[in-house]
Amino acid sequence: MRLPVSLALIVAALLPLPALADALVENVDGMTLDEKGEVVRFNGIVIGSDGKVVKLLKRSDKRPERPDWKEDLKGRTVIPGMIDAHGHVMDLGFRALALDLSATKSLAEAQEAIRRYALANATRPWLVGGGWNQEVWGLGRFPTAAELDVATGDKPAWFERADGHAGWANSAAMRLAGITAATKAPAGGRIEMVAGKPGGVFVDAAKALITRVLPNPTPRDRNSAFIKAQDILLANGVTATADMGTSLEDWLTYRRMGDLGILRMRIMSYARGVDVALQVAGSGPTPWLYDDKLRMGGIKLYADGALGSRGAWLKAPYADAPGNRGLPFLADDQLLNLMSRGAMDDFQIAVHAIGDRANQQVLDAIDEMSDTYKGDRRWRIEHAQIVDPADLPRFGKHGIVASMQPVHQTSDRTMAEARLGPARLAGAYAWKSMLRNGATLVFGSDYPVESPNPFAGWAAAFTRQDADGQPFGGWRPEEAVTRDQAWRAFTIDAAYAGFAEKRFGHLAPGMRADFIVVDRDPTLASPSDLRATVVLETWVGGERVYRRSDAAKAGAER
Repeated sequence: MRLPVSLALIVAALLPLPALADALVENVDGMTLDEKGEVVRFNGIVIGSDGKVVKLLKRSDKRPERPDWKEDLKGRTVIPGMIDAHGHVMDLGFRALALDLSATKSLAEAQEAIRRYALANATRPWLVGGGWNQEVWGLGRFPTAAELDVATGDKPAWFERADGHAGWANSAAMRLAGITAATKAPAGGRIEMVAGKPGGVFVDAAKALITRVLPNPTPRDRNSAFIKAQDILLANGVTATADMGTSLEDWLTYRRMGDLGILRMRIMSYARGVDVALQVAGSGPTPWLYDDKLRMGGIKLYADGALGSRGAWLKAPYADAPGNRGLPFLADDQLLNLMSRGAMDDFQIAVHAIGDRANQQVLDAIDEMSDTYKGDRRWRIEHAQIVDPADLPRFGKHGIVASMQPVHQTSDRTMAEARLGPARLAGAYAWKSMLRNGATLVFGSDYPVESPNPFAGWAAAFTRQDADGQPFGGWRPEEAVTRDQAWRAFTIDAAYAGFAEKRFGHLAPGMRADFIVVDRDPTLASPSDLRATVVLETWVGGERVYRRSDAAKAGAER
């Protein structure tokens, strides 16, 4: 008897579906860390239809007889996808689409780059960009609005410092913002003055005096910035990242990308403050979305600014600026209130703290809150750059995650020496001390402040040297970690820091098949060779999402 069509469909829906065959990626020189941090080698990967690893194969293991598809990687090196534990996705994209001044070595070079940019973008209402660093320029001071006017004329211009904690405005921008000699800096900010008048540089919270009059990016602008950032990260082998300071507009962009099937990497989102977290997630972290590609699980707060702009909050005055201790962003009770508001809804709390006084403030807050908010909280301290040695043992309490950036040490060392003096460097960029005291150490780059290339950070972590091999023997080499400890901080523990260690971070059965194909064995490469590692392919969830040859071809066609 023939069943009615509707009943036949119901019966068919109840029958077990035929199992999809596994996929096979074979002929690889594969290596990963296991949960204990031991190196595991393999020659093939069996991937399920759900994008997860079914099995890592050795040469003697039996291969699937009829895989759904098969990829021969011709003996190339395969490692887990790298995870950047601290970055700024949309900032990376916008920086790449605007004028990037990070390569300029002098004020004159920057002025010439801005002049050319202004000529090429005559129809734009504002000239924007970033990446400048007066320390690299050897200027010995901040640049001025008058020096920017030379390159821009009367078109308003705004360029953020490399660390994002200061901005440089021209006279036209200050006029539009209504900035005068009577303008007061908001709490947590500073206006650099020249001859009793605003000089053009606005530090930390004072940046808002200018940015509030900047044209807002459109949704199309945001889409373009995201796609650009994602392309850059995947090309660098970064398959997952913590996005530190996600705005509501950023989150909507990520959701658009996910809905359209364009989200190809994983984003562990930390909201820009409590209000954004509650607007997005309501009463607690969101679920993982788009096959573990997006989740808002935490809140990003700020205790101070940056060392380069002398906004980092110190216990004693700056050695090169007597009387200046930096900028505390929040009073103790304000920080406690914000951390408590987020923690009561089970959001993970991540606090930016660079100076030793700011780190002490956050440690004090965690001490006070831990009796109330128990369980697996994984309190994060972002940067933890300058720590009083007396406070280092406190990082081993309450499950604290020290989220640090090796490339900051190589970029900042001479500036840190000038800002602090040699007697106060014992707790600076103290990676090994963090591990020795029991903290979970995770690494990132703080892109676009630094390049998102994880191999540069990996090499810096166990050498304490820059790309030129300087200084000889490493800067404060007693704080170097081992090569495998650094690798773990960019993979397993970077996932752990975002409550994702059961989903991705290393290759093992049940984990997402996120891996990269590189042109050399990073466990054997010299530091300089490790820095030069080329990412040939990037795979996320068992799907190839980047191939260098394809990217090169697309670039040539453009």
